[in-house]
Amino acid sequence: MKSNTKKIVAMGLLTAIVIVLQFVSMWIRTATFSITLSLVPIVVGAALYGKWSGAWLGGVFGISVMLTGDANFFLAINPAGTIITVMVKGILAGFVVGLIYELVSKKNEKVATYLSGIFAPIVNTGVFIIGCYLFFFDFIKESAGDENTFKYVIAAFVGFNFLIELAVNLILSPVIVRVVNIGKKEIKN
Repeated sequence: MKSNTKKIVAMGLLTAIVIVLQFVSMWIRTATFSITLSLVPIVVGAALYGKWSGAWLGGVFGISVMLTGDANFFLAINPAGTIITVMVKGILAGFVVGLIYELVSKKNEKVATYLSGIFAPIVNTGVFIIGCYLFFFDFIKESAGDENTFKYVIAAFVGFNFLIELAVNLILSPVIVRVVNIGKKEIKN
């Protein structure tokens, strides 16, 4: 099987996994949002096939978030801001982890994979926080009342989810490293 065909098949499989994991994660919720499990196949795809494949998988993740209704809380407040935030956070997370992997793997593939696994939730959550401030600040400030708005965003929307997502990626990083190494050998054949 040609390398390009293998990539298309693998990306199709990873795309399906991102979608399934997003729908499964709807049942794993904290107060406001579901826990993102889809970052793992995004990291795998970005490491195996590059930053643009990571961006594709991140975009699929963003669309899946919209389809599962996980963004409905913010969609009711600012539809355009919600769509922009959700799509940018997914696409950028995939692109950035692919870029990190590309740059660091030249020195050490294992470190590159771990860093990619760590940065996926950091970028995803970081862009979400930026989106909160750009598109939902007045609503969040009103909801926070007398509390510090930044602390409120962290406590109400981000904190626990981010820690679980980071832990999932850190725990699964050895598995990701193994899958990436197997995938790289398969791509060469």
